Amino acid sequence: MQPTYAMDDAQWNKLIQDVAYYFNDLTLKRGFQYYKQKRVQPFRMTEPRKIKALVEGSDDYSVSINLDDFTLSRCDCPVSGPCKHMAAVLMNYAEQQERSVHKLANATAASALHIPSASPSPSPAAAYNNRQEQLKEQARQLPDQGIEEWRNYFAACLAPLALNTRNPQYVERSLSSIAKLKPQLKPVSEKLFSLHTHLYILEAIIHASGTPAGIYSPSLGYFTHLAVTELQDAIAQLLVEELPLAAEPDQWLRISDTIAYLRHEMLTEARDRLREQPRFSVCYDLLWRNWISPNTSGTELYTEEIAQLEQAEAELGAAISRNALLLAKSRMYFYLSEDQTAMTLLRSAAERPGLHPDEFMSFLTSLLVMGDWPRMAAWLTEIGPLLNSRIYNLQGYSDYWEEAVQHLPEVEPQMWSTLSLMLPTSREIYDEKLLAYGKWQEWMDYQLSIGKEPSDFRVKDLQPLEKNAPEILLPFYHQAAERYVLEKNRHSYKSAVKLLKRLAKLYKKMKREERWGLFMASFTLRHSRLRALQEELRKGKLIP
Repeated sequence: MQPTYAMDDAQWNKLIQDVAYYFNDLTLKRGFQYYKQKRVQPFRMTEPRKIKALVEGSDDYSVSINLDDFTLSRCDCPVSGPCKHMAAVLMNYAEQQERSVHKLANATAASALHIPSASPSPSPAAAYNNRQEQLKEQARQLPDQGIEEWRNYFAACLAPLALNTRNPQYVERSLSSIAKLKPQLKPVSEKLFSLHTHLYILEAIIHASGTPAGIYSPSLGYFTHLAVTELQDAIAQLLVEELPLAAEPDQWLRISDTIAYLRHEMLTEARDRLREQPRFSVCYDLLWRNWISPNTSGTELYTEEIAQLEQAEAELGAAISRNALLLAKSRMYFYLSEDQTAMTLLRSAAERPGLHPDEFMSFLTSLLVMGDWPRMAAWLTEIGPLLNSRIYNLQGYSDYWEEAVQHLPEVEPQMWSTLSLMLPTSREIYDEKLLAYGKWQEWMDYQLSIGKEPSDFRVKDLQPLEKNAPEILLPFYHQAAERYVLEKNRHSYKSAVKLLKRLAKLYKKMKREERWGLFMASFTLRHSRLRALQEELRKGKLIP
């Protein structure tokens, strides 16, 4: 049988106050009906102050209640906020604790009528002072406590802000409230504490909004979304910094707890309709890349994490994000240098919707830091085609190729082969690289293959070819000029003359003026009956 953990009088009084504060009377009455009908099945307590239950309604709804911080409680039903299902669970809990269910069901009405309780409530000033003393005591114990106790402290600090709008000011007040009584911590502990502070506030905002993590939704609200973005940036910046774990090896226990927390959040994070990289997936990746990998030289942590991921898969079942699971396992095999297995898992993840392109690029970021150029080239070759079906700016991908080729010139053919396979997605960077590498003929062949004409380019776009390989432009300009003449209208004649003037400059630069003269004589004779063309040729001073 699941334990229900004994509740003392102080906790019972707090529960009544929370119910009176968060629920309205009608919701409690409906919850009482659900309780009487024994719709709460099953009921369990995973921790002393956390309840999970399933409530039978028009559907079966999963309810999760945090007795220490009711703002973190939630139900799967469509109601946003405290609902009858949550009320029914609380009444079931009161019954198991042998407390008055009727007192809980009438908490809001009693509060409105100022019904006196058995013991008089403390004055507001006394209640505030008591709360501050409790916070101070919690704060004093923080250096010796684990992540779960830290989160309890965060919950206590943020409780007075429960009704505040989730915006950047809420984040500032939350950070200030948590930091106000916090004692001095050692450097590694300080960074871990700061990380979990930001993660807790991020989680509180996301859960309060009712919007799945990983999705930007207009319903989230502009200022709430801004607060989430600022928190994400702060977390990313923190995780980019070094973590000198060698100086505080006793912090590995907190690191393990941090991995477990982020693993669960990452594996249960929503991924459909992504416009940005999933929030907890980013944190999980940065944690391993910047804090864990640089502080371990063996393989034990990675193999252990693979086992933990497989265990989570069995426990979470259908609730797990398959994309996140495959991606996380791919990362672990990547750190084990088992690239073929890692690539196979990454390809499987890419076949499903909901994988953000930046999640592919994170592998390349790690290799750049390692300076492992052969592996970089192999991963670039693997990742390139996976980006084809995604709308993404490939400039960063192109820059990684530049680094690889610069340090390992023999992989250049591999780069051209990969970029050509990625066409037309890679068209822009393929164009740029052909010109940057002086591959003039290949550039021209590609433009002709996709039906480009000189008018599709600005003059400065073609200047590199005019300077370095003018002979390649001759057929490009000649053929276009002839096509313009065939259109037989004044506008096309003007376009033809512009191209002919550019051809004249090219022939002069190549010191082939005689050949140019022969061509113009032949061109003028062939089109002598086109009076409008002849006029434009004279205006352009191409014929007398």
